Amino acid sequence: MFISPGHESDEHDVLVEMNTTPLIDVMLVLLVMLIITIPIQTHAVKLNMPVARVTPPASRPAIERIDVDSEGRVLWNGEVLIDQKSLETHLRAVVALPDQPELHLRPHKLARYEHVARVMAAVQRLGIKKFGIIGHEQFAD
Repeated sequence: MFISPGHESDEHDVLVEMNTTPLIDVMLVLLVMLIITIPIQTHAVKLNMPVARVTPPASRPAIERIDVDSEGRVLWNGEVLIDQKSLETHLRAVVALPDQPELHLRPHKLARYEHVARVMAAVQRLGIKKFGIIGHEQFAD
């Protein structure tokens, strides 16, 4: 070890190591606080919620099927519709019913989006309440 002139012993040398005692004290305090607060967070509030007694419907609802094939033709329960106006006529007849049937839209895998979107826009515009897209498992590949 090199001692500079004027230093007679190593007693007055500056320590350059970090004092970790305060860091350890803070960590222990945080650990104790964590241990104390964890059981408080696991308590649950017991609530008695009402139980709904739903009876299943007596009969299955009527289903109207709308298909869009790969060429963009729209079929209503297997019957080809010639244009958008005839689709809207069928949809208006569904809206007029007191108990609307479910409308199931089944687009073909190769159908263009614009044809499917046109059907969905007409359904939304006319206020059909029970509408769903089925057959989406064909798009999983």
